[in-house]
Amino acid sequence: QVQLVESGGGLVQAGGSLRLSCAASGRTFSSYAMGWFRQAPGKEREFVAAIKWSSGITYYADSVKGRFTISRDNAKNTVYLQMNSLKPEDTAVYYCAARRYSYSPNPGEYDYWGQGTQVTVSS
Repeated sequence: QVQLVESGGGLVQAGGSLRLSCAASGRTFSSYAMGWFRQAPGKEREFVAAIKWSSGITYYADSVKGRFTISRDNAKNTVYLQMNSLKPEDTAVYYCAARRYSYSPNPGEYDYWGQGTQVTVSS
């Protein structure tokens, strides 16, 4: 089994920054795609960003392109989400997820999930 643990959430003002971390354990991730998703109250879980572990190819939702950056640290088995220029509409619980092989923006296609970390952006 794969364990994913998110951290780094909190309360920030609009325009501020946060860096989320997702620590992975249980097995190697060279063949995985890692994704960040978020879910606000009353809304469906939505794709934010993803990275193919082996190649480093990244994918972003249009709503965060140019503001968020996903990256990984191979030695630490950790994926990061650097969030800049945060907006109130970014407020949500952010989840780290993993799936084998290819990237997907569909949360239903991810096999492993963390518990989530709350991000709140005040106006």
